[in-house]
Formats: sequence, C-alpha cells, structure tokens
Amino acid sequence: MTMKLIGSNTSPYVRKVRIVMAEKKLDYDYVLEDVWSANTNIAASSPLGKVPCLVMEAGDVIYDSRVIVEYLDTLSPVGKLIPAVGRERAEVKTWEALADGILDAAILARLEATWGGRTEAQRCQAWIDRQLGKVTAALLAISKDLDDKPYCTGVHLSLADVAVGVSLGYLDFRFPQLAWREQYPNLVKLQDKLMLRASFIDTQPG
Repeated sequence: MTMKLIGSNTSPYVRKVRIVMAEKKLDYDYVLEDVWSANTNIAASSPLGKVPCLVMEAGDVIYDSRVIVEYLDTLSPVGKLIPAVGRERAEVKTWEALADGILDAAILARLEATWGGRTEAQRCQAWIDRQLGKVTAALLAISKDLDDKPYCTGVHLSLADVAVGVSLGYLDFRFPQLAWREQYPNLVKLQDKLMLRASFIDTQPG
C-alpha cells in the first residue's frame, strides 16, 4: 500500500507537505478533500477535521503539517531538509514556526472576512487588522533574518525555505493587496528562485 496524502489544493499546509514529498522523491496517492463541505469524510482520518493527513502504509495516520514533514524527512536521505540535531535543527524549525505563523494569522483574517457563517455586521475588522499586523511583523523579521543569504539558513535549501516560500505564495494567492513584493526585494529574490523548482511549480494553489 502506498502512502496516501489527504489534502486540498488551496491549503498552504498541504502544499508544504507536497513540496517536501516532491523534494524527497517520495511516492504517494493524493486524495482531495473539501473540509468545508457538508459531505466531507475528513473526520474518518483526522479528529480535528483538518488537512493535511498522511495515511501510512499500515493505515495509521499522521496529522499536522509540521509533524508530517518531520516524519517524511526521515524516510529518505535524498534532499535532506531538516538537520538531525543541535542548533542548526532548532534554527530551521524556528523559521518554519515563523512562516507557519504567517499562515495561521492570514487564514484567521481571511475566515473572519469571508466565512459564510457570519453576516457582514458580525465581522470584526479589528480582529482582521490584528492578524494582518502579525503577518506584517513576521515578514519584516523574515526579511531581516534572510538579509542577503541565498537561502534562509545559508547556502542550501532546507525546510525553512519551503515553509517561507509556501507562506509567501499564500499571500500572493489570497492577499495580493499586501504587496509584500514592493517592500522586501530579498524575499522576492528568494521566492523567484524557489519558483524555478518543479516542486513549487507543480503545487501552486488554485
């Protein structure tokens, strides 16, 4: 039995996992699931009702993108993305946490603005502004830490770059009005370089 990834083409967390699987050259079946649909079956795999979910060969399930990508990186020596131990490992995981934090805040802002379960009068602009403020602060921190390095943690691609690239791609997809490209040329340089890779090209949201 091949591993099965349950996900959505518009989920940035799913995209992160798909990019890692491509970089690691891992075989899997991709099963699309709309967790917002009344007919969703996601609860059969994840009690949280979220994607991504990775169903492994034996049938057991791993969920949460950070847990999944850490597991995937152990499956093959090809394209090692997470250092095994020490400060280098903590550095990569910190970059991932910051990039995922951008996604967390951006998605909360989007849900507040667009979720059909609320009327316009029930939406809170102050909450949206608070979340987008987190996005702005995180972008500034990422740009400062990246400086003029070719990749987030030095000269090689790592999970840090995957996570940052996914978060920037999500902002392009859902929040073009933020215009981060006009403010952070070093992030543009990194993102444009990542978008030359097949793993990023093949997983663009939409």
